[in-house]
Order: sequence, then structure tokens, then C-alpha cells
Amino acid sequence: QVQLAESGGGWVQPGGSLTLRCATSGFSAFGSRWMYWIRQAPGKGLEWVSVINPDGEIIHYADSVQGRFTISRDNAKNTLYLQMKTLKPEDSALYFCAVPKKNGHATRPEYDYWGQGTQVTVSS
Repeated sequence: QVQLAESGGGWVQPGGSLTLRCATSGFSAFGSRWMYWIRQAPGKGLEWVSVINPDGEIIHYADSVQGRFTISRDNAKNTLYLQMKTLKPEDSALYFCAVPKKNGHATRPEYDYWGQGTQVTVSS
């Protein structure tokens, strides 16, 4: 059974940094799957934040986080990361890691698996 567990969220002041971690288990195919970070702010829909291909050489970011967030992965540890810098109040959301139904980046991706999420709150 595939399980994804996000951690690393919390409260931070604007301009601060956080690093999110997504530990996977029961997911022997981790090293061959594209992985997403997505987020959902209160009252809003899901927004994809970043996506990375299996070997980490193809990465995309949403315009809203380009230049501030860095996605990475450690296939030996079946773990996905999201380093977030220069955080803004509008980055406040529940952040999830997710496995897309199809490898590749889509404008409106659909997901096979996702975790429970980790809350990020940016405020002064």
C-alpha cells in the first residue's frame, strides 16, 4: 500500500524559509515516477506548485513560486523535498506531495496518491 507522509510545515514570518519533506512507503516505483508538490489554501482549489521527473533533471515551478522554491528528491530514500524561501502570506496553504496518474507534467494533473498534507502558515 502506497503511503505518503508530508512533514516540515509550520508557522513562519514573511521572508522566512521552510523545507518540506515527503516520505514514502510501500512505493517501490518511486524512482520511476514523476512527483508533484501541490497546495490548497482555505477556500481555494488545488494548485500545483512544482513537479520533478524521476532523475531530477526536469523540473517545473508554478509562476507564483518560481525563483523562491526548490524541489528535489532522493530516490535512494524514496523521499521528496521542497525548499521554500522568501515565503509570502499568499504561500499559506496545506501542502501535499502527490503521484500523478501519468508521468509527465500536465496543466491540470490528476493524481493517484497523495498524503495528509502539512500546513504552512506565513504571517507576521
